[in-house]
Amino acid sequence: MNKSPLILILLGKSGSGKGTQVELLKEKFGLDYVGSGELLRERKKVDDFMGKKIANVIDNGNIILTPVIFSLWMEKFEELKNKEDLKGIILDGSPRKIKEAYLMEEALEWFEWDKNSKVLLIDISDEEAIARITKRKICSNCGNIILFSENDSEINICPKCGEKLIKRPDDSFEGTKKRLEWFKTEVGPVIEYYKNNGRLTIINGEQSVEAVFNDIMKEIEKDDNN
Repeated sequence: MNKSPLILILLGKSGSGKGTQVELLKEKFGLDYVGSGELLRERKKVDDFMGKKIANVIDNGNIILTPVIFSLWMEKFEELKNKEDLKGIILDGSPRKIKEAYLMEEALEWFEWDKNSKVLLIDISDEEAIARITKRKICSNCGNIILFSENDSEINICPKCGEKLIKRPDDSFEGTKKRLEWFKTEVGPVIEYYKNNGRLTIINGEQSVEAVFNDIMKEIEKDDNN
């Protein structure tokens, strides 16, 4: 390719609709997905010290150290760097801490992907996040998250794979408040970092899925002719 691969960093609170936009963007541009959660789930399957340690930390609800996350990013980036005709990469929910933001910048520069990268914040209020999360259900099989309106909250089967939808214990009001506080404390400085260096684009996440996607498309297409 003549043009550098498109790198999209998607940030947003729980319930902001990042997952839905990730799927739309992957389909539209043929992007490869890099999610820290997915990388950790795969790595913990390996029967070695690192795999067992990751499994133990995750299973006990604790936070994985930044150097571990960074090492997984670098391995995945190396794999993608060697991919023929790489269209681009979408990073979902990472970086999550200011240290990770600095390391991400260095990693993108190292792999020569820093010239065509964009940071997008899908922004919703805490009130909207609470309203969405406390109503949603997740598929017990494929992990598909369903946000319900008042009219369809009784649906119990995943429209994607046909398996049972469940309510996660931490999608309670109290659990959601804790996640929002964590987002403010940990991800807030990341957002400020990107805002201060002119890298951040804020997308109104309280619109329809289509309107959010259209706003993201407008931002991506800004540099198409540059």
